[in-house]
Amino acid sequence: MNFVTNILHILGSGATAYILANRLRDRATRANTLAGFQLAESGAVPFLTKLSERAATEGDTWLAEKLAIHAADEKRHGQIFAYGLKQMGKQVMDAEELKQQRESELEQKPSPFFANYYRNYTPEDLKAENIDWLAFMGSTYILELDASKDFVRMANALPEDEPQSHKLKQSILSVAQDETRHAAYLYEALHRRLTASKVEEIVEDWRKRKVDSMFAMVGDMISNGGNSRSLVKDGTPAKGKEKISELVKA
Repeated sequence: MNFVTNILHILGSGATAYILANRLRDRATRANTLAGFQLAESGAVPFLTKLSERAATEGDTWLAEKLAIHAADEKRHGQIFAYGLKQMGKQVMDAEELKQQRESELEQKPSPFFANYYRNYTPEDLKAENIDWLAFMGSTYILELDASKDFVRMANALPEDEPQSHKLKQSILSVAQDETRHAAYLYEALHRRLTASKVEEIVEDWRKRKVDSMFAMVGDMISNGGNSRSLVKDGTPAKGKEKISELVKA
């Protein structure tokens, strides 16, 4: 990573981490933040499952296995965030409610983050059956690597003196460990196909894209005053006998 990109990465990561940590620490915004994570993690499962099947069809059993494990991890992460919401007596809106909410908004804008990150790629290009393997590996490696660090920062922002916050902190730290492992296999996958210099070239390109995307996202947050549409509704509070430990890897 060149010097300028590195400095911008540090600044952008710091700003993003500060915003997300504060949203998670503040109980007024915690539920919506957890809902966003639940939707993102659970939403990746079908994509990763299809990629695993595609890799198996193409004869890459190593990658197929790694992707299947990745999909299972993301499913569990979604359940962890759902449990965190349940502890607050909340749950994610169902698909139809979210769809109706989007349709009711006067102005529907694509995510500034992903619009920048995947610039020059069409939605068709990014489908599991079409995406270039190197583009998938490079882009997802950066996202997983950074997510592992972001989750640690967010977990550490939670107060230790609240039982619910303590449980949530331990759960999020377990998610961070999984993200680190995901980044490792994706980096190895790149090296299985390319020379070391070519791998670093691809990583550098996606790092620059990530830097641009972070600043676009932070700018959008600031322009919106930090407000975002609600993703949650009232649900059934978790019962005392329910244990998050069943979802958290040791």
